[in-house]
Amino acid sequence: MLFSINPENPQQRLIERVVDILKAGGLIAYPTDTYYGIGCDIMNKRAIEKIYQLKQRNKNQPFSFICADLKNISLYARVSNYAYKTMRRLLPGPYTFILTGTKLVPKIMLTKRKTAGIRVPANNICHALVEGLGNPIISTSATLPDGQVFHDASLIHDHFGARLDAVIDGGPVAGKPSSVVSLEDDVPEIIREGLGDVSLL
Repeated sequence: MLFSINPENPQQRLIERVVDILKAGGLIAYPTDTYYGIGCDIMNKRAIEKIYQLKQRNKNQPFSFICADLKNISLYARVSNYAYKTMRRLLPGPYTFILTGTKLVPKIMLTKRKTAGIRVPANNICHALVEGLGNPIISTSATLPDGQVFHDASLIHDHFGARLDAVIDGGPVAGKPSSVVSLEDDVPEIIREGLGDVSLL
């Protein structure tokens, strides 16, 4: 199912339809401020397993997930004063922050070191979906196993077909990865330099 949703003012009735699909354990593709992402409710283990199969990904590499805002992040990660101030300056934006997860995060979403990658994209559709669902949503790029990126929602829809329960067309996206920054131990470590300006750290 292909939904065309306004990226500036997402239509509430369409957001609610996609949220219902997420609540039922469905997989969706959706726009972010970096790539189109593939996601599901992080509290639905069966849906997460399906994304691992779809991406042909090793379970030792947990997916990142999207939170609604900074307050939401503090439910799912341990946020020090330093981390809070850093993220407050940069979010929403094209960053993935590595933080120690709380007990609310399912084990399948954590590394062996109990860390998680957390995003708050500058994208109104992402925000509306997480707010509507009430849980974070997995964020993994809509790519082929060889890394080929899909920039167009209709191409994602055509390629994945019935393996995705909904594809949101939210217009063009940057098509570049987020910057990944670890904030463990209050020392920023740049894991990957992407769209987010790491000189601000």
